[in-house]
Order: sequence, then C-alpha cells, then structure tokens
Amino acid sequence: MIVFAQNGWLIAGGICAVIGVAVVVIGLFLWSTYNGLVEKRNRYKNAFSQIDVQLKRRYDLIPNLVEVAKGYMAHEKDTLEAVIAARNTAISAQKAASSNPGDPSAMKNLASSESALGGTLSRLMMVSEAYPDLKANQNMMQLQEELTSTENKVTFARQGYNDSVTVYNTTREQFPAVVFAASLGFQQAELWELDEKEAEEARARPKIEF
Repeated sequence: MIVFAQNGWLIAGGICAVIGVAVVVIGLFLWSTYNGLVEKRNRYKNAFSQIDVQLKRRYDLIPNLVEVAKGYMAHEKDTLEAVIAARNTAISAQKAASSNPGDPSAMKNLASSESALGGTLSRLMMVSEAYPDLKANQNMMQLQEELTSTENKVTFARQGYNDSVTVYNTTREQFPAVVFAASLGFQQAELWELDEKEAEEARARPKIEF
C-alpha cells in the first residue's frame, strides 16, 4: 500500500511538473508574441513619422509657391485659393493621422485630402502655362524643384509605412496573436493607398513643372 501511495504521489508530481512546464512555455510564447506585436506596431508608427516630416515640408512650401504665383496670376484668384484651401484640409487630415497612425478613418481621410491637394496643384501648373514669365521665375523654379523632391520622398516614405503595416497586420492575424490581439488593443492598421479612381487620376495627373 505504501509503495502504491508513493507511486501515486510520484505520478501526480510528474503530472504537475509537466503542466507547470507547459504553462511556463505557453506563457513565454504569449509574452514573445505580445512583444513582437508591440515592436511591429512601433515600427509602422515610426515609419509614418517619416511621412509626417515630408508632408510638413510640403505644406510649408505651398504658401511660398502660391505667393510667387500670385504676382503673375492676378486673374487666377480662384485657382490659388483652391490650392490653399486644399492644403489646409490636408494639414488637418495629416494631424489626425499623425496622432493615431494606422487608424482606418484617419488614413482614408489623409489619402483623400492628399489626392485633392495634388489635383489643385496640377490645375495650378496647367494654368501657369499661360504665364511664361512665371515659368521663368527663379524662385518658382527652385520651389518646384523642392516640391518635386519632397513629393518623391513622400512616395518613398509611404511605401515604407505600407510595408511595415503589412508585416504588423500579418503577424496580428496569425496564431496565437489573433486570439488576443484585438482585446489587448492591437487593432488592424490601415494602409495608405489610393482607391482605384484616385490611382487612375494620379497616373493621369501631369507632373508639377513650372
């Protein structure tokens, strides 16, 4: 009887040990997964901050461009005002997205406002064709060069952000993260991408050259 009791205790102890090890392993696995999500979320937020820098630079250039154009395009008040209005809308969208990168509503508003801003700048460019002196203005040419460079940097930074978001979303949808991610605040992050109509308009939009 004593032997059986001892064996029973040994078996029970062994089972408890196995369960304990399993709990520790599972805990470490979940801890690693959680930390991985935090790291990837921080990575796409940092990637958005690179977009933020370039967008702010772009927004700072636009009033200077409009001010130079105003001296030659006195009869194009509506076009110039449309550019400034679109810029102001884009700034508001950028601030909202910057405070919460990846938020679906904020990112969609940013994409839409940036598309609208690009459209007004293109209209300004087309109207400027009728003003040869404006096209030859050194300040305008310098601003155009800086604006084009900034546009390219925005595109590059946007691709980096989208890549980081894709990695985060993929990790979030995999097991075991998919089980607890949403409940712990790891929401699906939104890419910054144009819809089909906006993408077509962007491809057809002439390059900003003065």
